[in-house]
Amino acid sequence: MRGWLTGASVAQRWRRRSPSPCPPEAGKVELRATPESRFCNLTNTVHGGWIMTMLDTAMALAAQTTLSAGEICPSHETTAKFVRPIFIDSGVMHVIGHVVSRGRTVITLEGRIEDAEGRLHAHGTSTCLVVSRKP
Repeated sequence: MRGWLTGASVAQRWRRRSPSPCPPEAGKVELRATPESRFCNLTNTVHGGWIMTMLDTAMALAAQTTLSAGEICPSHETTAKFVRPIFIDSGVMHVIGHVVSRGRTVITLEGRIEDAEGRLHAHGTSTCLVVSRKP
């Protein structure tokens, strides 16, 4: 079963490696990310690709907390809406992913990026397909 992520294994890996005070729950993950200058675009704001990557990562991890052994959940589609810019000096951003619905074959998710004051900077949705991994 090496390489398979289940809800339990996501939580176990988090406990071993993450300094973040937000352990994953079943169906919910909160990450912390600090933007760096290398992620800026020409307008000196953080590039939308970084924002989408953060949303996609949090939502995918939230989906993985619901998996059973032998299941994987590749992304089917992901969308993002940019509400306000993120600057280099915006500080630590809270990236939250949570499961809206977990069906037999599809997981529907929502994600948010907020600053330390709770202001929304971006949000998105994703669907992942639940498939069995063949050994």
